[in-house]
Amino acid sequence: MSDFNSRFTLSTQSTSRAQASVEIDTGLREYMLRIYNYMASALTLTGIVAYFSANTPAIINTLYSLGPSGQVEPTGLAYLVMFSPLAFVLVLSFGINKMQASTAQAVFWAFAAIMGLSLANIFLLYTGASITRVFFITAGTFAGMSLFGYTTKRDLSGMGSFLMMGLIGIIIASVVNIFLASSALHFIISVIGVLVFVGLTAYDTQKIKSMYLEADASEVVAKKAIMGALTLYLDFINLFVMLLRLFGERR
Repeated sequence: MSDFNSRFTLSTQSTSRAQASVEIDTGLREYMLRIYNYMASALTLTGIVAYFSANTPAIINTLYSLGPSGQVEPTGLAYLVMFSPLAFVLVLSFGINKMQASTAQAVFWAFAAIMGLSLANIFLLYTGASITRVFFITAGTFAGMSLFGYTTKRDLSGMGSFLMMGLIGIIIASVVNIFLASSALHFIISVIGVLVFVGLTAYDTQKIKSMYLEADASEVVAKKAIMGALTLYLDFINLFVMLLRLFGERR
């Protein structure tokens, strides 16, 4: 009788563990799906705003002008628009714990719209066909690396410090090249940028996945989803811009 009770207890414990595992897997899938949906919606909003802005003379003439050599040059307001997304990222990164999830989501959508306005110039610099082609190349690359980051059993945390060093290097080199205007440095930055953001896509996906906790309150899960979507959105946009610099056909 005691042997039967032991077996029954073990069977019950195994069933409970299996049910808990299924619940965690289901919750994790819903969590990641919410992140990808937020990210995809933000990318769509950015694309719509960028295209609409590029095809609205009143907006584009306010942000850009033709220089003496016939090149498109940004105005002072354009520089303000270019750097304004950084303010939104800082607000979300350092202030999300003090916000309601609905407020954080509104800030995220506003960020995506402003990002679209800042990217309107790509429709002036590159052909529509090359923008479309590079977008699908980016989407395929991102999907593959994000899937790898989600499914791999390998711990990618060791890549983090290396990738962050590469990211900081890209930022510094990009600022320096504003003054140097070196085509060779521009090419090097773009190549290294592609490698860094490909790696960050896998690294960030695994990191976001590891942040999921079944016991989190719905408000916490919503905030984590917004920050996860913001992180992957930035990986995608930066990868797209770097690839566009390499493979985009200029007008």
